[in-house]
Amino acid sequence: MSTRLLCLTSALALTAGIAQAETSFNRIASFPVVQNMADGEDTARESSPEIIDATADGMTLVYTDSPLESLGLIDITDPSNPLPKGNIALPGEPTSVAVIGSTAYVGVNTSESYTKPSGMLKAFDTMTGSETGSCDLGGQPDSVAKSKDGAFISVAIENERDEDLNDGLIPQMPAGNLIMINTTTGGLDCASMKVVGLTGLADVAGSDPEPEYVSINGLGETVVTLQENNHLAIVSKDGEVLNHFSAGAVDLNGIDATDERGALIFTESQDGRLREPDAVTWIDDEHFATANEGDYEGGSRGWTIFNKNGAVVYDSGTSFEHAIVQIGHYPDKRSDSKGVEPESVTFAEFNGTPYVFVGAERASVVGVYDVSDLASPVLTQLLPSGVGPEGYAVIPERGLLVSANEKDLIEDKGARAHVMLFELQDGTPRYPHLTSEGADELIGWGALSGMVADEDGMIYAINDSFYGFQPSIFKIDPTQTPARIVDVVRIHRQDGNPAQKLDLEGITLDGKGGFYLASEGRTDRVTPHAIYHVNKDGLIKAKKGEIGLPAELMSVEKRFGFEGITKIGDTLWMAVQREWKDDPKHHVKLVAYNLETKEWGAVHYPKAEPDTGWTGLSEIVAHGDHVYVIERDNQHDFRAVTKKIYRIPLAEMQPATLGETLPVVSKELVRDLLPDLTSTGGYVLDKVEGLAITADGEGFIVTDNDGVDDASGETMFFSIGAVDQQKVN
Repeated sequence: MSTRLLCLTSALALTAGIAQAETSFNRIASFPVVQNMADGEDTARESSPEIIDATADGMTLVYTDSPLESLGLIDITDPSNPLPKGNIALPGEPTSVAVIGSTAYVGVNTSESYTKPSGMLKAFDTMTGSETGSCDLGGQPDSVAKSKDGAFISVAIENERDEDLNDGLIPQMPAGNLIMINTTTGGLDCASMKVVGLTGLADVAGSDPEPEYVSINGLGETVVTLQENNHLAIVSKDGEVLNHFSAGAVDLNGIDATDERGALIFTESQDGRLREPDAVTWIDDEHFATANEGDYEGGSRGWTIFNKNGAVVYDSGTSFEHAIVQIGHYPDKRSDSKGVEPESVTFAEFNGTPYVFVGAERASVVGVYDVSDLASPVLTQLLPSGVGPEGYAVIPERGLLVSANEKDLIEDKGARAHVMLFELQDGTPRYPHLTSEGADELIGWGALSGMVADEDGMIYAINDSFYGFQPSIFKIDPTQTPARIVDVVRIHRQDGNPAQKLDLEGITLDGKGGFYLASEGRTDRVTPHAIYHVNKDGLIKAKKGEIGLPAELMSVEKRFGFEGITKIGDTLWMAVQREWKDDPKHHVKLVAYNLETKEWGAVHYPKAEPDTGWTGLSEIVAHGDHVYVIERDNQHDFRAVTKKIYRIPLAEMQPATLGETLPVVSKELVRDLLPDLTSTGGYVLDKVEGLAITADGEGFIVTDNDGVDDASGETMFFSIGAVDQQKVN
C-alpha cells in the first residue's frame, strides 16, 4: 500500500490562515431530528432544530423546532451515540430556548399578524415535559438568554417587520423592546417583568427598534443587537440602558458580489457595508462578539469583537469568507447578497483556551477562533456542519460543541435536518479533506465530479454544470495533508471565452498532456451529450475538439447521460448514469468510441434495484485487468443504501454494435463506501461522484457538494488504499 494513504482517520492539517494545534474539535455524531417523532407521526413533515441548549449536567440537549411547534430533546449520555428523547408540544412557534438546571425557558411566538404581535415565555421541566411557568410578553419574542447565576431571563421582543410591506422598509409599528423576567426554582416570576424601551437609539429607523439577539455577562448586563437598525445596546440588570452605539460598516475587497453567473470570481468590492449583526455573545464582562449576517441593507460577511464602550477591537473583514472559499464551502448563489452569511456566534473556554465559534449559515461551516488575544483572534479550524447552522450549545466540562442545523430538505428529497456533536480531542483536525490553500490565487471550487490520476500521482478533477460559466480542471496534490488544489485550468474555446453550457462529469488523460472530458447532456438546458478533447491549457479546438453522439444514441437518450470516461487503448469508454429509452430495466450502457475507427458500440451493466429513489453509475476508471465503476443511489443520510465500487473484467469490455443486442458484463463488489462516508461523524452524502486510481493502484474518492446550494458544502476526499487489495465482507 502506498505511503501516501489518506485514511479518513488520519490527522488533517489546516487551511490557509489556520493555526496548527495540539488539540482540535472533531465531529463525532449527527442526529437526524426526524427521529424524535413518535411512532405513527408523519415523518414526511418538516422538522427543524434552530436554537439549542443543554441541561446543567450536560446530558440532555434541548432545541426549538418551529415547524413542529415543539421542543425537541436528545439524550447525549453517550455523545457519540445520541438518542431521541421525544418532543414537548407548544402552543405556537418556538423562537429560542435557554436551560437553567433541567428547566427549559422557551420563547413562543403566537402572533396573529405583523401588526398584532404576541408571545409568551414558558418554562418546562425537561425531565417530565410538564409546564412550570408562563408569562405573557405582549409581543413577538425572538432571542432568549439566561443570566450567569440563573436569576433572570432576557428576551428580545422583535415584533419583526413584514418584508412584503412597502418592500420591507422600516419603520413598521409596533416597535420592539427588551423584556427581563426573574426566575423562580423551576419557574417564572411574571410580576418581576421589566420592559426596557429601545426607541430613539439608532440612526436607522430609531422609532422602530428590531431587537434580534441577547446575551448576558457576569455583571448581569444584557447586550442586545438591533439588527435592521445596525445598532447595539447595553442594558443593566436593573433595566437601564447603559450605552448604545452603531455597529458601523466595513469595506469589503476581494469578494464575489455577482449572483447567478455560475462562476467564482473574487475580484469585486463593496464599500461601506453595514454590519447589521444578528447573534451576539459576551467573551468577558467588557467585550462581546457579533455575527454580522445582515438582514436589511447590510451584512459584512464576517464577525466583530466590540468593547462595550463601542470600540471595535477586531473585525474579520473578508478573511473568514476567504478561508471558507478555500475549503469549497462558498455559496455562489448568495454572492450578490450576504455571501457566507455569518449568523450565529457563541463563546466558551475549553481547557483554559477561550474560543469564539462563528457559524456561517449559507456555507454550513463553523469557524473556531482562539481569542486569547482579543485584538488578533486565530482561526484554528473550520468544522463541517449540517445545512444551515443556526444555534450552538457548548459543554466545556465534557469537551463538547453542538450545532443545530435548521435546514430540512425533505421537499427537495435531500438531507434531513440534523444536530451535530463535536468533541475536543488530541491531534489535528479530520476536516477539511481538500483545500486550495497555498495556490498562487484565491481558488474557489465545488461540485467536483469525475477524476483521473496521472503517472506522477497528481489527480485532476472537474466541476459540473453548477459552474456552467466557469468549467474547470483542478490539479490536486494528494500527497499533502489535507490534499491540496495546487492549480486550476479553465476550459475555453478558440476565442478565449469560457466553454459555457457544459455539464462535465468525466475526465481522462489523452496520453499527450491533454484530456478527454465527458459532458452529460440536457436538451432542456441546451447542454449537449458530448465528448470534448482539450489540451493541457484547457483549449477545446474548433473542429476536432468536440465529439457528438451518433443518431443511434441520440434517438434513445435521456437527460441523465455520461457520468464518467476512461481510455483503454484507442477506445474511450463512457458510463451512462441511468437507463435510456432502449435499455432493459436496471441495466445501463457502457458506451465505447474508437478514436481511430470512429466506431461506436456498447455493453450493458446490471445495476442494483433501488430500495428508494434510483440507482445509477457516477464514474468509470480502467486500471490493470479491470474497469472500476461507482454505483450509487440518490439517497442521503440514514436512507442511503448503495454507495459502492464494483469492477468488471477488462476481457468482458467487448462492445457490440449499436442497435444490436448488447452483452451484459459481470461485476464484482470492491468496496462498500457507507462506512467511509460515516467515518467522520457526519451523515451519508448522496453524491459519490469521482474515482481516481494512481499508477500504483491507490484509489481516491471525491463527493460532489452541489455548489453549496441547498447542500452542506461538505466535500469528502479520501483514499481507499490499493484497489486490488480490497476485502469485502
